[in-house]
Amino acid sequence: MTHWITLLAVEEVAKEGGLFDLDATLPLMAIQFLILALILNATLYKPLGNAIDGRNEYIRSNQLEAQERLSKTEKLAQQYEQDLAGARRQAQTIVAEAQAEAQKIAGQKMAAAQQEAQAQREQAAGEIEQQKQQALASLETQVDALSRQMLEKLLGADLVNQR
Repeated sequence: MTHWITLLAVEEVAKEGGLFDLDATLPLMAIQFLILALILNATLYKPLGNAIDGRNEYIRSNQLEAQERLSKTEKLAQQYEQDLAGARRQAQTIVAEAQAEAQKIAGQKMAAAQQEAQAQREQAAGEIEQQKQQALASLETQVDALSRQMLEKLLGADLVNQR
């Protein structure tokens, strides 16, 4: 019997317009939906959209600043590398000049030392020659004395004195 009651209720609903009965409920529901959409838009969607837009703007500005800093950093690094290369070239030039100056000074000192050594050699050779002459003169007198002594012994003292 409950079956029949349900069937009768369905028939009555079907006679009134059925499932899509257009009475005051549909416009009221549409107005409620629009009011809910406006309230949600004002309280949730706009602040959320503003927060998202603000965050996107913040990210974009930070990204642009980071790119500017990166480009400045790259320019500074390139400038520092150029300065470093210039300083290295200048240091190499200074080192080369110092080496050339040191070689020049060493050459001058070497030449002076060679001249001094040559002068000392010549002085020593002169002293040796002088000592040689003195030694020869001394030997000559000794040879003469020894020769006389030998002659005296060989010939006798009288003959040598007569001469």
